[in-house]
Amino acid sequence: MKDELITLKSISKSFGDKLILDDLNLTIHENEFVTLLGPSGCGKSTTLRIIGGFESPDKGSVIFEGRDITNLPPNKRQLNMVFQNYALFTHMSVAENIAFGLRIGKKPKDYIEDKIRYALKLVNLEGYERRSPSTLSGGQQQRIAIARAIVNEPKVLLLDEPLGALDLKLRQDMQYELIRLKNELGITFIYVTHDQQEALTMSDKIVVMNQGYIQQEGTPEQIYNEPENAFVADFIGDSNLFPAVMIHDRLVAIDGNHFDCVDEGFGVNTPVDIVIRPEDVEIVPPARGTVTGVVTDVIFKGVHYEMCIDVQGREWVCQSTVAHAVNEEVGIRVDPFNIQVMKKPESEDEEAAGINE
Repeated sequence: MKDELITLKSISKSFGDKLILDDLNLTIHENEFVTLLGPSGCGKSTTLRIIGGFESPDKGSVIFEGRDITNLPPNKRQLNMVFQNYALFTHMSVAENIAFGLRIGKKPKDYIEDKIRYALKLVNLEGYERRSPSTLSGGQQQRIAIARAIVNEPKVLLLDEPLGALDLKLRQDMQYELIRLKNELGITFIYVTHDQQEALTMSDKIVVMNQGYIQQEGTPEQIYNEPENAFVADFIGDSNLFPAVMIHDRLVAIDGNHFDCVDEGFGVNTPVDIVIRPEDVEIVPPARGTVTGVVTDVIFKGVHYEMCIDVQGREWVCQSTVAHAVNEEVGIRVDPFNIQVMKKPESEDEEAAGINE
């Protein structure tokens, strides 16, 4: 286990009458790529700004390497932040932008020049020293913003939706660049996004947030394959999210149809939510299906076909490399391991907090 680097203890934050974070607790370890993921207004950027010292919590504390830094200003913390708009100085050259923090810190000239060369090589922009940021593409500007941050040798790099202004192809390219940088630098990245694919692609750990609460944290595989509640299941990737009844251990009923599963401990005849990923829905001949339905829609997605199937008035979404015709009757089967059973929230407060035990 890597050493604990940052611990947020019982953090609460409001703006006016609006509660943004409610008793949030989170531990981040050294050299992790941690992504705070959630919809707009969930509290992820506020959490990042509290870590960076740009906002102060109403309650709780921020612990860095065992030291309470809750009231420490940003320039006294061993971290740097990269914003979505990059915040580059257009009246300065690329080299002057990168060197800005070093000059503020009164570093020697030779040291600064070495750091500029090192940073530009790291972000693959050697030879751009004298260019103006205004002449660079969005991706190049983002790299300069990262170079400016890393020359200060922070232990933590905070990134607040830094790829949001880029087009899809460039955003995908930069995802791999950030992974490479994290591995080469050996520092901790804390990344904020609402893009699920970014989170799944880059993260060692994903922290899913909603309405000021952490809904679930874990590896991308855990978050995708074992969502702990309906919000996570619906927010991460495509999913079939259905109300169901747990008949007894290892048997669940969807619209009265029995499916074997592997979950236990939910009781007998208990209302639950279940999630089945579209790629886990197996289309078979009608006679072999656990249930049968009729194909209502077929969309070609490049690597697979996405099909909607009407089963007793409920829509199932399936992804398959084999297309079936609209109005064709098909059977549906699901491997028991691919049915994820979740406790149904008993109240709106419980649902918001992601309580599932």
